[in-house]
Amino acid sequence: MIPESFLQTPHRRWNALKREWVLVSPHRTQRPWQGQTEDTVKPAVLKYDPTCYLCPGNTRAGGHVTPKYPGTFVFENDFAALKDDVAPASFDDGAGLLRASTERGVCRVLCFDPRHDLTLATMSVPAIRNVVDMWTGQVQELGAREEIAYVEVFENRGAMMGASNPHPHGQIWATEHIPNEPALELASQKDYFAQHGSPLLIDYLAKELSEGERIIAENETWVALVPFWAVWPFETMLVPRAAVSGLPALTEAQRDGLAAILKTVTAGYNQVFDTPFPYSMGFHGAPTDGEDHPEWVMHAHFFPPLLRSATVRKFMVGFELLGSPQRDITPESAAETLRQAVKKAGV
Repeated sequence: MIPESFLQTPHRRWNALKREWVLVSPHRTQRPWQGQTEDTVKPAVLKYDPTCYLCPGNTRAGGHVTPKYPGTFVFENDFAALKDDVAPASFDDGAGLLRASTERGVCRVLCFDPRHDLTLATMSVPAIRNVVDMWTGQVQELGAREEIAYVEVFENRGAMMGASNPHPHGQIWATEHIPNEPALELASQKDYFAQHGSPLLIDYLAKELSEGERIIAENETWVALVPFWAVWPFETMLVPRAAVSGLPALTEAQRDGLAAILKTVTAGYNQVFDTPFPYSMGFHGAPTDGEDHPEWVMHAHFFPPLLRSATVRKFMVGFELLGSPQRDITPESAAETLRQAVKKAGV
């Protein structure tokens, strides 16, 4: 347990997964707010929107027609950030100051459901399980490519997080090299495993379960918690109870449990400020670089921006950009709010 005195005092917390410090300033929750406020988000009401690119049967901006899909649907992103037909090339100034290399990859869009008005928070658990299966298939397919070292599955939920379309969907980006964030986590987990002979996140989860104060929800196979080192106000992480490297390695029971806890967490989020909660969510699985990764435990991060209400968000500016990450409400306080929200959601 963190000492009680820390909960009212500015302090630093160590992020063992990324090996960086986070500044926590609990006393700042009392400061007045006269800054930017956001419009209150209203849930979609149309089951089918004739103007939506992702609704079945509609024509997308690039001219392709979205088929009348009955469940989940995946397609190549019409405006992909990566291409798989790039010829390898590199540049180096000789001093290591100016370096560049081409990057091959694939970007896909995954529609969770044909209905325009559904989200992970409002979909049924069996429907979410179909999404889990589609994610798994995509990681298996793309990760098997020789040129792909990493597959990132993610969702930007809500206009506040940059979602260009309200239809329930996520993305899959497969890259030739391991991106920055997974690379940081890889180094930390490798070093910890070498020193202790056990996975970092399994040992960390055991500590969180023993203390309980940052646990939000749990089932037989998964635990949702606010990380000790959380940066975003209501940041959460999903961690499996048993060490598993990635989506393709999940058992049937673990897939069921993942679908259930995704429903629990997202439905709970919507109860915090009684509004559809925006977030960026993504899975960090082991690299698909052809190496064994006994140190890696897959997990999911939720990064929601809302801070005090449905209209006040957290901005990553100033000290956060120039110094280190900083948060106001403590992870323990956020976890209590989220526990109550999950209970209110009743899922």
